[in-house]
Amino acid sequence: MEHVTVPGTVWCPTSGHHACSGTQTDEVVGNMAAAAVVVTEDGLVLTANTAAARLLGQAVTELIGQDFHDALHRDNQGHAVPRTRCRLRKALLARDTRHGEGEWFLRGDGTLVQLSWLVTPYTPGPGVTGSLTLLYEVEQEDSHPSDEGHSTRLTELDRLALLAETTTQLTSTLDVDEALRRLAALTVPRLADWAVFDLLTERDEVRRVLVVEYRDGIMVERDDLQGPMPPVPEESPMPLSRALRGAASTLADHTTYQGPPDSGIAVEQRRLFTETGMHSAVIAPIRGLRDVLGALTLGRAQRRDAFTSGDLPLLEDLTRRAGLALDNARLYQRQRKVAETMQRHLLPQLPVLPGLEMTARYLPAPDASSVGGDWYDAFALADGAHALVIGDVVGHDLDAAAGMAQVRNMLRAFAWSHPEAAPSAVTTQLDEAVLRTAEVPLATMILAKLTRDDDMRWRLRWTNAGHPPPLLITHDGQARYLDEPHGLLLGTGVHRPRSDAVTVLPPRATLLLYTDGLVESPKHSIDHGLDQLRRHAASLAHRPLDSFCDSVLHQVRPDTNDDDVAMIALRTPPLSPEQ
Repeated sequence: MEHVTVPGTVWCPTSGHHACSGTQTDEVVGNMAAAAVVVTEDGLVLTANTAAARLLGQAVTELIGQDFHDALHRDNQGHAVPRTRCRLRKALLARDTRHGEGEWFLRGDGTLVQLSWLVTPYTPGPGVTGSLTLLYEVEQEDSHPSDEGHSTRLTELDRLALLAETTTQLTSTLDVDEALRRLAALTVPRLADWAVFDLLTERDEVRRVLVVEYRDGIMVERDDLQGPMPPVPEESPMPLSRALRGAASTLADHTTYQGPPDSGIAVEQRRLFTETGMHSAVIAPIRGLRDVLGALTLGRAQRRDAFTSGDLPLLEDLTRRAGLALDNARLYQRQRKVAETMQRHLLPQLPVLPGLEMTARYLPAPDASSVGGDWYDAFALADGAHALVIGDVVGHDLDAAAGMAQVRNMLRAFAWSHPEAAPSAVTTQLDEAVLRTAEVPLATMILAKLTRDDDMRWRLRWTNAGHPPPLLITHDGQARYLDEPHGLLLGTGVHRPRSDAVTVLPPRATLLLYTDGLVESPKHSIDHGLDQLRRHAASLAHRPLDSFCDSVLHQVRPDTNDDDVAMIALRTPPLSPEQ
């Protein structure tokens, strides 16, 4: 009978099946540190590495071509396991990723070895489907502390799971304190009884920011052991000093800091060992992309077994992930601080107009910095009138905020230097300046001029450059949009005449200027959002102005909103005190 070989395999005359030849699969599996076996979808061994051969007590050439289940899988008495009860085989057939523990396998010398396994789908080559199986020796004791205070080293699979969980936990937060607490929860009590974090500030000062103890089944934060630390000595050979200078991780015990201290940090470390009762510790630097960020100390007090040099690689893997997470968190916090500073300078103090109430609100995008492209403004003009502005530069990040600052400042200059000019004329001049001098893609804006007539009524004259229309709510609960005029956005490069509209604001009326973040949502049209705003604002007509704005934000702003929101609202006085 003639047999056709599968690409990447050769025919094995002994077994009557295809086996893997010396292909790229052999090289990939051979470079793995864990014991690895590649099998076909029928359960035949295509290839294995030397770690697997050593674990199973057979040569690689002896393993190739065997049925993995029939030849190797046994129960604890050495008997063959029925195929219907083989969880590993079910995983192979299902082409699923699964993990099992405590399975027995037959070694080449006839003895049994108990192994854990991880199987996952794998494609060794073109036209060949199969699975990759990783094998691990089963630890005979629990890796967590027992009642007697003993523990054993984690299995390789436990280490991989811990590192994967650490990556997931630390990359899902941008808060430094939260990241440290998560890492403490991952390592205590799994690896140690104590976790101590010392961080370097931007001025190279040291602060012990978190000390966590595992006591009576719970984690306890020890505030009494936290606080400022002495400076890092340049030449000290002591473990914590070396770690804070970026040296390799080190083992320490209760005698390490018992001699004459060479620095203030050594004094604090001796106090730490005394207060905690730690008899063994590992200390590793926490490195960022460019600098050393601090150090992590894991200590054992209740457990009687000591850390060994074999624990250092795992600790270094953990602190490497911690360093990347802290780098990201600090970068975010620095950006947020810059944003908050910009916000304080860019959002103005509102002017005081006799008899007229005025208030404003600004909410940044939930996932962005604390400022963005939305802004409001109100300021006095040279002729005694006042300007009201609401605007939105495309974007909700620091670039948008910088562009907004340019537009805002130019607008103030143009409006102040030409108090007699209509809002449309000032906006036209601003549009030309944006095209030629500002680094702004597009922007929308409403510019209004507020004046008081001889009959004590407030008059509003405004122009609209592509912005959602103002909303006017009378005291009796009628609400309408001031949707005329409506011109082009700023920055389009299209020159069309802009016009103004004028209205007299009724007594005790509320005028609301807002940005599109208040009414837009991916889940509904902007018309729906505008209708919701009109209805809710009308129902709040009798509310005090601050309460009115807070309620509008709470009731109207969509839950799915990912944009900034700016609002400015004013309320006209009654015509007479009796009203």
